[in-house]
Order: sequence, then C-alpha cells, then structure tokens
Amino acid sequence: MNFDEYKGKVIFIGAGPGAPDLITVRGAEAIKNADVIIYAGSLVNPEILGIAKKDAKIYDSAQMDLDEIIAVIKQAHDENKITARVHTGDPAIYGAIAEQINQLKALDIGYTIIPGVSSLFGTAAALESQLTLPEVSQTIIITRPEGRTPKPSKESLAKLAEHNATMCIFLGIHMIDKVVEELKKEYAPDTPVAVVKKATWPDQEIVRGTLDDIAQKVYDAGFTKTAMIVVGDVLDQQSGEQSKLYDPHFAHMYRDAKEDDE
Repeated sequence: MNFDEYKGKVIFIGAGPGAPDLITVRGAEAIKNADVIIYAGSLVNPEILGIAKKDAKIYDSAQMDLDEIIAVIKQAHDENKITARVHTGDPAIYGAIAEQINQLKALDIGYTIIPGVSSLFGTAAALESQLTLPEVSQTIIITRPEGRTPKPSKESLAKLAEHNATMCIFLGIHMIDKVVEELKKEYAPDTPVAVVKKATWPDQEIVRGTLDDIAQKVYDAGFTKTAMIVVGDVLDQQSGEQSKLYDPHFAHMYRDAKEDDE
C-alpha cells in the first residue's frame, strides 16, 4: 500500500477485537504512517497506538461528536496529512462509518477502508467453537437488541429466533433479561448460550449456560458491557454430522473419492 497516495485522505481501520497483535498487517502499517489518528477509545486497545509516529496527533473519539471528528479530518485534509480513523473489530459491523463517509463525500475528501478481525470471530476463537455445523446450523445471524437505536420490526430478536440458527448478539449484555425473554419465544429453554466479555483481551471472561440460566449467571459474573452473546446448538460441538469437506468418500475438484475397501 503506497501511503503517499493517502495524503489528505482518511484510512478507516478495523483494529480487531482487542489483542493488539490481531490488527491486520495493513492496518498496522496505516497507523505507523498516519499523521493524525482518531480512535474509538472506549473500545480500541490503546496498546495499538504504540506503533504510531512520535509526532502523530492522537484523538479519542469517545469524547467527540461527529462534527468534531469531521473538523479534525478536514484540518488534516487541508494540511495534506494522512488520517487514520481507527474502529474496533471490523468497521462494517456497528462501526458507524457510513455517517462519516457521507460527510467526507460532501467535502470531497477521499478515503479507503481496511477490514479487521471482528469481535464475533474473536469470540468464536475464545469459545473454541465452530459457528456452523452440518445438520445443526449453516447460518449465522449477526444482530443486536432494540434499545435507543430502533430496529425494523421484522428484525426483532423473536422474529430472527424463528430460524433457530446460530445467533451472535452485539450490544445486548446490559439487557440480558429482555434478550433471553425474546429468544425463548422460539429457541428451546435448554439451548446452549455463551457470553464472552472482552474477547482476546488479557482480562477476557466466559460464562456458559442455557437460555434458562444464562441471565442469572451473567448477573453473578458482573458483566455489564463489551460482551458478545452467542446462542445456538452449535455450542454443543458433539452434535451434528461430519462435514463433507474432508470426508474420504466425498469427491471434489481437488480430490477423488475413496472406495470403502481402500
């Protein structure tokens, strides 16, 4: 990536789920080359900023509104500087980049996006789980409960739960009782649930249970934020059929099927 091409522009960066070495190589190089860094301080691990240039100007967007963020970017643009806008996980999921991009377009400021490792996948790794299993679930629903941010009625947790697919719920731990109430309208009460707080961080914590008891376990653990809720029978890794990918009797373009007597 030629960073000279991004002078006066913005690089949106997915910083990953928390562990500083889970940022992509490209994302790390962008931070190293940035003159101005605006990072989501409430979620992004500040250790990631340790690779920034000594003279880089660093802003914590947790203390800024959209107009203030754009003002910093506009000034950097006018000074022909590179701005790194650092979001947690992957910025495509609840990253609030669309509203920033709309403003940049109006100001004719160029930008690019570097994807990151979502906290969803940091959570799956922490749980040592595969989120899709044959005959159990081949679908992952990524969602959040309705709070101050409204949702379309067809995307309510109860509606989505009709699929009985693997569901990964962001931003819902503070209303775990309501989340469970909605999910139990369609999932069985003994459906496995796992909650991971601060996946991949040094102080990561995991609580496991079922829809019947997970709320109380979450309260007992003191989880109130930065936690992912995963629901579904895939959390029972003993369930389901073996995949076809490595089945010796399954042929594909790279491998012939084996006969039973081979």
